[in-house]
Amino acid sequence: MTKMKIEVLGTGCPKCRMLDAAVKKAVEELGLKDAVIEHITDIGKIIEYGVMSTPALVVDGEVKFSGRVPNAEEIKKVLKAGCQKEA
Repeated sequence: MTKMKIEVLGTGCPKCRMLDAAVKKAVEELGLKDAVIEHITDIGKIIEYGVMSTPALVVDGEVKFSGRVPNAEEIKKVLKAGCQKEA
């Protein structure tokens, strides 16, 4: 089983930090020990994903949310779907 790669895209604004904290909490609550979380602040890398509005959440290379902080349930739903895809 490969590790789930989760990226939070944002330059460090308050909303970006909120999303980062929410993702870490969701990963912990779901018990995703193999998940790798990375906070991407490089604007060039953010643009490579086609994201024009941050914060954004990327799971396994796919942009799931952009321009807003999703609620905890939305984050968990996306992460659970990623786990099921790997199974």
